[in-house]
Amino acid sequence: MPTFPAPDGTQLSYRVMGDGDPVVCIPGGPTDSRYLGDLGGLSRYRQLIFLDLRGTGRSAIPRDTSSYRCDRLVDDVEALREHLRLPRMDLLGHSAGTNIATQYAARHAEKVRKLALIGPSSRAVDIAITRETRRELAQLRKNEPWFPAAFAALEAITEGTGNDWESVAPFFWGRWDATARHHHAANQPSNQEAVALFAAEGAFSPKRTRAALASCQAPVLLLTGEFDLNSPPVAAAEFAEAFPDATLAVQPGAGHYPWLDDADWFVATTAASLRR
Repeated sequence: MPTFPAPDGTQLSYRVMGDGDPVVCIPGGPTDSRYLGDLGGLSRYRQLIFLDLRGTGRSAIPRDTSSYRCDRLVDDVEALREHLRLPRMDLLGHSAGTNIATQYAARHAEKVRKLALIGPSSRAVDIAITRETRRELAQLRKNEPWFPAAFAALEAITEGTGNDWESVAPFFWGRWDATARHHHAANQPSNQEAVALFAAEGAFSPKRTRAALASCQAPVLLLTGEFDLNSPPVAAAEFAEAFPDATLAVQPGAGHYPWLDDADWFVATTAASLRR
């Protein structure tokens, strides 16, 4: 896999799939970018460049672990753009990676051609997701056989009396089938320090980020699943208001990994947005 140096000298890795105009893809987690696969076949239409965030996948562990902080990871994305010699780039982020992509767009708006935020996390702009919002969304799955145990675990987590995230897992896929179970089991974050420090104090500056995004002229897609507890449609709609030119897409029957729930719908919507 190709590598490049981050500004602090940490060697970072990325992988390339497909042909066509490039799209730089930022994973969530932070975890190995391989969980993104080829985004349901989006690589048939675009060249996908997947960054392994520092300390994950094949990227090196930094000497200064405070550099795992979200705002500091923006510098790694800029270093990748420079390495690829892209004057402007299309940027796609998923889950926690959308916080990196959002802060990149706020800091380097002139270098972003298109922006796609998939399963968007709204921490970078400080949009709160209430317990009631998550409960109402979870109730849409009440006829699923796994629902009683998953909902009880979700209630305990939101009340602060439990931490059984394993039982909650089915909520994050539109279908809790063998594919979803395998994806869940195979793609857990391995660098817990990177996860813990991602949102450390100073990682987010919501007021400054919102102010900068107000002048970001790049077309933005915010795509979330109908059932996505992590990125509820109501929160994604509010997030879209931070951008001058944003489109909200809610994928029917999908969870937090929409390219697995309906690859055709996901690819058609995302590819069309990136062609705008």
